[in-house]
Amino acid sequence: MSLKHIFAAAACAATVLTCGPVSAADPVTYTVGTGATYRPFEFQAPNKELVGFDIDLVKAIAKEQGFKVEFINTLFGVIFESVRNGDRDMIISGITITPQRKEAVDFSYPYFAAHQLILTQKNLTVKSVADLKGKNVAVVANSAGDIACSKVFGKASSNIKRFDNTPLVLEELSAGGVDAAVGDIGVFAYYALQNPEKQFNMARDPSFEDQYFGIAFRKGNTELRDKVNEGLKKIIANGEYAKIYAKWFGDKTQPPKLPIP
Repeated sequence: MSLKHIFAAAACAATVLTCGPVSAADPVTYTVGTGATYRPFEFQAPNKELVGFDIDLVKAIAKEQGFKVEFINTLFGVIFESVRNGDRDMIISGITITPQRKEAVDFSYPYFAAHQLILTQKNLTVKSVADLKGKNVAVVANSAGDIACSKVFGKASSNIKRFDNTPLVLEELSAGGVDAAVGDIGVFAYYALQNPEKQFNMARDPSFEDQYFGIAFRKGNTELRDKVNEGLKKIIANGEYAKIYAKWFGDKTQPPKLPIP
């Protein structure tokens, strides 16, 4: 081979190494744990697809930030453990931000304004949790409703009936197995409106604080948390959040004002 051919071959090799087409890396995929029994935030459609307000919210954030998500149906009773041990990258399941939970996980900015609601049978009217003394009350185990009832009646009270998920709580109330249930307003109000024949009564205890839902991450995973926070701010600013809110809570319902810096 001539010297000219050797130099030409070297130039070609250099071109391949330094100037050839570079394929874009595939977007990173994050696993999202969600308890798909929490209508209208997350639940299974007839075709088994996970749908709901939370699902649409995370999809919109992912699209805005250029990553992908894989939703994994996860029991609420183990959902915090799943993100703490790294089985899930983030969890979203109508999770109320509380001081106790902040000690275990990192939260995103609040994405939904919520508070606890008391739902009672049509023949029972109350104004506070204390008015439920002596009554059987259904809650989701370890939920904010459980915490509220335990604070008033004691954690070991036999009147507190704990269930694995919200549908079981509402099923028990609907069947007359309990006098009342305490849970998040978004789900409970939605259920009462969808079942007008039950004539449930709704009340908010004056002691119930304004609360917010957040997306949770393993402690110290600030990179993903910040990425999600940035995406949340973007979809609020560009109107996508309002569209998702209207889809699940009606066109006449105004999106909440969220304490986002």
